[in-house]
Amino acid sequence: MGPAEGFPSHQTSQKVTIGAAPYDTADTALTAFGKLNPYQHGILPVLVVIQNSTGQAIRVDRIRVDYIAPDGSHIDATPPQDVRYLNGTNRPNVITGPLPTKGPKIGRHKNPLDAWEIEGRAFSAKMIPPGESAGGFFYFQTGHHSGARLYVTGIQEASTGRDLLYFEFPLRTK
Repeated sequence: MGPAEGFPSHQTSQKVTIGAAPYDTADTALTAFGKLNPYQHGILPVLVVIQNSTGQAIRVDRIRVDYIAPDGSHIDATPPQDVRYLNGTNRPNVITGPLPTKGPKIGRHKNPLDAWEIEGRAFSAKMIPPGESAGGFFYFQTGHHSGARLYVTGIQEASTGRDLLYFEFPLRTK
């Protein structure tokens, strides 16, 4: 995962650093998801790492991450538990034999996005103690576009509930 400031895309505000990297190539997907490449199925995984260098814990259970396309449109992150349903409804293959005694056989294909890696690698931290970091993936139903930005809100000081300023930075691959 690495430190947040080590990512090509990162921003620091109020001693909190957020780093991000899109996993839009087969090589990057292989490191996190093995044989599964969500990007081939229309899902852009973005690894987000948050480093808390403040003297107090921060809450991230209400974090919201948006992908902002170059045209300014906001794309909400898809909850990881919903990604498995995004491949659309495939029509089943109907196979008929010469003498269908029990009716046609229906072949079903397993959705490749229905894999433990999607939910298992998703961002799931609720709180980040001082001096610690947490990271995981957010999933977007889009391709990665040059000039896109990441917009992050919903990070709070745990003791006061005060919202930290939003983060908005270009999402670069290198």
